[in-house]
Amino acid sequence: MGERVVLTHDGLQRMLKRLSYEILEKNPEHGELALIGIQRRGVFLARRIREFIREAEGLDVPFGVIDITLYRDDLTLASAAPVVHETNIPFDVSDKTLVLVDDVLFTGRTVRCALSEIMDFGRPRRIELCVLLDRGHRELPIRADFVGKNIPTSREELVDVMLQELDGKDEVVVRKKNVG
Repeated sequence: MGERVVLTHDGLQRMLKRLSYEILEKNPEHGELALIGIQRRGVFLARRIREFIREAEGLDVPFGVIDITLYRDDLTLASAAPVVHETNIPFDVSDKTLVLVDDVLFTGRTVRCALSEIMDFGRPRRIELCVLLDRGHRELPIRADFVGKNIPTSREELVDVMLQELDGKDEVVVRKKNVG
């Protein structure tokens, strides 16, 4: 069916470790740094990055979770009964440097929703974006500050990110969409 594995467990771990160091290097004021994972897979990636930061610097970076479902501009098209997951930001976002974490950057619409939702919590000093994969095809002027890997894809392809926490294994596969 034309599947190609673009990332395995070991590659994913190395990539997340590298992204953790890049975040630390760009943000030397560690006391103002916080991570927010975008539901669903971004949450698990953010937790892993937080753990790498803890191991590297001994920092306990504040951590939050955001669900953008109710902020989607296509909510009525997406599903008659959308599944809403947890949003939990247990710290004041004001004057913080927030690093939003997600698995795949595609059109930019998910990030736009996340930005809108975060502003309902306060006014951060800065918001940065960390993504595991950037597949291109942007519809909005959004770019990531931290990118694990750029993977060129066509619109007829899907990028499946599988994580141990949800899927029982770490792997990224690019495959053709099922048509018909």
